[in-house]
Amino acid sequence: MKNQKKIVCIIPVRLASTRFPRKALASLHGRPMIAWVWDAVQRVDLFDDVFFAVDAQETADVITGFGGKSLMTSVDCQSGTDRLVELVMKGRVEADVLVNWQGDEPFITPAMILSLVQSIDNPNEDIWMLKKLIQDKHDIFSPNVSKVVCNRQGTALYFSRAPIPFFRDESDPAVLVAKKVYYKNVGLYAYTPRALRKIFEMGLSACEDAEKLEMLRWLDYGLSIRLHETDCDVKGIDTPGDLAIAESLMSQRLR
Repeated sequence: MKNQKKIVCIIPVRLASTRFPRKALASLHGRPMIAWVWDAVQRVDLFDDVFFAVDAQETADVITGFGGKSLMTSVDCQSGTDRLVELVMKGRVEADVLVNWQGDEPFITPAMILSLVQSIDNPNEDIWMLKKLIQDKHDIFSPNVSKVVCNRQGTALYFSRAPIPFFRDESDPAVLVAKKVYYKNVGLYAYTPRALRKIFEMGLSACEDAEKLEMLRWLDYGLSIRLHETDCDVKGIDTPGDLAIAESLMSQRLR
């Protein structure tokens, strides 16, 4: 174990992705996309172990081919969090902290992981995420960008697809950006096993149902979510168009 706490990375992979079916196995610069994710994970020296959480034997076979390890999870899991919950509830993974690294994110860096887990020794924190200052005025108003407001200790107060905080007396987008109070949450998560077991027991919350953000359920049930600031962002691959952009980025990186 490299740290005081055992940190295990879980990479959820859903083969029948709704927006981009079979994207996990899509070719990125001549290799399956998840092979590049595996390479990126290997550059992080904090993890005591790494597993892909898969829902198809085909995916598991590809992972074995490039030297990775996988654990089978239900095809009924609706999110990466659900796959981590299943593994913990069935006792198939033992760790003090579980990092959820999505299977469509080959560009996450070691620095982002270091930022994510910097306060895992705090016993009052259950879940860790990253936040990034919004500098594009369009992102403030975009419902596709999840915003977060934290207290002075960096603990989440609320997440929303709407602009939060709301400035009653100001509507100029340029002025709002200049205030430097709008943050987006970056799609990288870490959990304690206790938090995942509690998530298993949760029902749908009213705010989650309204905004379609699972973090609101966690807050509603009393979990503490700590967000650390980063200058980086994830570059997830959700569509074939995103894959084309990733191809260009990978080509630049490998020059």
